[in-house]
Amino acid sequence: MSTASLRRDHDLIEKVIKSMETTIQLLTNGKQIPESILLPVIDFTKNFTDVCHHSKEEKSLFPALEQAGLPSNMGPVAMMLMDHQRSREIGTEMEESAKKYLSSGDSTKLISDMHLYVEHITEHLWKENNKLFMMAEARLQYVSEKVDKELNEIEELKLKDLGKSREHYEELAENLSKNVSQQTI
Repeated sequence: MSTASLRRDHDLIEKVIKSMETTIQLLTNGKQIPESILLPVIDFTKNFTDVCHHSKEEKSLFPALEQAGLPSNMGPVAMMLMDHQRSREIGTEMEESAKKYLSSGDSTKLISDMHLYVEHITEHLWKENNKLFMMAEARLQYVSEKVDKELNEIEELKLKDLGKSREHYEELAENLSKNVSQQTI
């Protein structure tokens, strides 16, 4: 179905969100978090979540939904577009506060930005998984093969432009999970 690729992305994003939640707790408890954890988090949020995943939705799913009668200037699609823009803004802030933290050791803004990102993305994924994707599956059943093909092509192109692969980001999420849990020891 048209949302299978996007749901797989969500699973990967949720894995990184869990690592971010643990990182927030560690920072709150005064633990130093190394660059080897923070930089992959930033890479993932900027490049996988925004450049790859959001592009798949914005360039394939949303236009297909618009053709199926859901306008992009109001309603669920408009809300998702606003959420994407907000996640970009929070991600940019988080990148800046991570740089500040790595240079100064002050984690106050980084904790705040990471917490905001986690809350925002968690809510956004819930809306897509439980509302938008159900609408998409109902409305796009006759064009699902076309949408699936477009989603895969967009992912391939975006990751190629980044010089990365899906496997790279799957491995990044797995390593992040391991590295963050080692910090809790």
